[in-house]
Amino acid sequence: MATINAETIARVAEEAFEASQLTSSSERVNALHAIRSELESRREAILTANKEDLQAAQAEVDAGRMSKSLLARLDLGRGDKWNSMLQGVLDVAALPDPTGTVSYATELDDQLELYKVSCPIGVLLVIFEARPEVVVNIAALAIKSGNAAILKGGKESNRTAKLLSDAIQAGLAKTSLPRTYIQTIETRAEVSSLLAMDQYIDLVIPRGSKELVKNIQHNTRIPVMGHADGLCSIYLDETADVEKAKRVIVDAKIDYPSACNAVETLIVHESLLNTVWPEVARALLAANVELLCDESTLKVLSSLQNPPQNLSRLVKSSEPSTYDIEHLSLTLSVIALPSLETAIKFINQHGSGHTDAIITESESAASTFCRGVDSASTFVNASTRFADGFRYGYGTEVGISTGRIHARGPVGLEGLVIYKYMMRSKNKVGHTVGEFGTGKKSYKHQRIETSSVPF
Repeated sequence: MATINAETIARVAEEAFEASQLTSSSERVNALHAIRSELESRREAILTANKEDLQAAQAEVDAGRMSKSLLARLDLGRGDKWNSMLQGVLDVAALPDPTGTVSYATELDDQLELYKVSCPIGVLLVIFEARPEVVVNIAALAIKSGNAAILKGGKESNRTAKLLSDAIQAGLAKTSLPRTYIQTIETRAEVSSLLAMDQYIDLVIPRGSKELVKNIQHNTRIPVMGHADGLCSIYLDETADVEKAKRVIVDAKIDYPSACNAVETLIVHESLLNTVWPEVARALLAANVELLCDESTLKVLSSLQNPPQNLSRLVKSSEPSTYDIEHLSLTLSVIALPSLETAIKFINQHGSGHTDAIITESESAASTFCRGVDSASTFVNASTRFADGFRYGYGTEVGISTGRIHARGPVGLEGLVIYKYMMRSKNKVGHTVGEFGTGKKSYKHQRIETSSVPF
């Protein structure tokens, strides 16, 4: 693909999108099953390529040119990541077709009907770092939702992404969808060129570092959907249960520290400084989490009786800038605040609008927190790690959006469709606007109850 110029890639993607618009939902499902079969049959080769990518990336980490968090995201063989990726394809295939759904229908006049109908966005340009499974996640969502996609992964995952892309195109070749419906590119030069092609590309979705997202936002006229940071917080309310707090906070920090939905800041109600906080801190230190503490929380830990052996090594003073950092590692910023209201204000000031949680036994506090925190996801007594398209039941996700236009939070199929209006006159002579007005006809605006367009 690198030998084809960027304009050709974009134009071919648009042609593939236009050619696919009459493709049935069942054929898209067939394509996803074919892709899943191709991936499974090529598993050994793909994971071997992934190991080669990991070895090369480890050398970059050792040389100080790559972060450990980026390396962690690269491993396709980690835990159940491979099986989850394949299951995600099947889950997306099983979801209802997001296109062709009527959300509003009205009869403007006798035999004149208007329908608001969901439809694909068009051509997506998705740029991401490290995580090779994103190739499959995006491809599945794009195919199911009727969008063509151009994908650019980080150079650190080129070997893996190439074989994943080959499997996807092999699956598409067994259906009526064009092979070029999902394309991959490899160079930054291609990305720079594609970002200027708003005549072909309809939406850019960056997934990666703050620097990546900001760079793309500042260098394109094409709409951008995504998030720059995952600065997630958990607030320990004054009614927090200690065992619940330990379970949820430790999970939110250590389950996958380099993920954008891992907790980065813990806010402790001042009334808990000598009760719940020491127990939570011990649980975190037992998991080797570094704690960057403000004066109040640090003072409590400094005077603990029978302190953990690693306390002096892992507990440190915070700086004002600490609470604006996405650590992406086993590091947690900690601060004590006097009330729920100050905690909400702190999160809205320092957070990134991604996901925040409260640990509380108070229904009132839970309600206030969820409505007062201006984030895409707000949780009660649950780990921030739940903020994920797969866990939300979307099959997988194209990314997480912290924006306020079109899509917010984990973006699944519904975030990859927009809508169009369809009007039909059944009058023998058609309808004209000139028929309506003062002294003429009036619009009926009679609601039509339907979920699909009848023509």
